[in-house]
Amino acid sequence: MRRLLDAAAHEFGELGFHAASISGITRRAGTALGSFYTYFNSKEAIFSALVTDMSRSVAEAAAAAMGADSTGVDREREALSAFLRFARDHKEIYRIIDEAEFADPVSYRAHYEGTARRIAARLDAGVETGQIARGDNEVRAWAIMGANVFLGLRFGVWDDSRPVADIADVVAAILREGIAPR
Repeated sequence: MRRLLDAAAHEFGELGFHAASISGITRRAGTALGSFYTYFNSKEAIFSALVTDMSRSVAEAAAAAMGADSTGVDREREALSAFLRFARDHKEIYRIIDEAEFADPVSYRAHYEGTARRIAARLDAGVETGQIARGDNEVRAWAIMGANVFLGLRFGVWDDSRPVADIADVVAAILREGIAPR
C-alpha cells in the first residue's frame, strides 16, 4: 500500500486530481491494476487516504523535530522548521491539499482542524509551564498554522534557497516580541 500512496502523491502532485488516473498510479508504483483494488476501490478513495497519510506525515515530522525539553516558542520554531523541511522534500503536498478542498472536503477540513488542534495543545502546554502568555489559543493556533502554510509555500515550494533556521528564527522573534515598536 505504501508504494501506491507514494505513487499517488507523484501522480496527483504532477497532474492534479482530475487528470490523475488509477492506471498512472499503478504504473508509477510498478504494481498490477488488480493490486490497486486490493486496497482502494476508486481514485477518490486513494486520494482521501493520501491526504490523511500526508497530514499524518507532517504531524510526525513536526513531533519528531521537537526536543523533549523544548517548550513555548521554541517548540513552535522546531515545528515550523520541520514543516519547511517537509514541504521542501514533498512539494506536491501543496497541490494535493489545495485540491482536496474540492475533491475531498472532509479530508481537507480534517487536515487543517487536526493541525490547529495540535498547535493549540502545544500552546496550552506552554501556558501551563509559563512559557506562553494566556490567551485564545484556538485563534493563535489558526494564525500560526496560516503563517506556516504560506511560509512553506514561499520558502519550501517556490524557492527553497534560504536556510530553514533563518526563516524559523524570524518567526520565533515575531512570536516572542511581536512587531510593534517598543
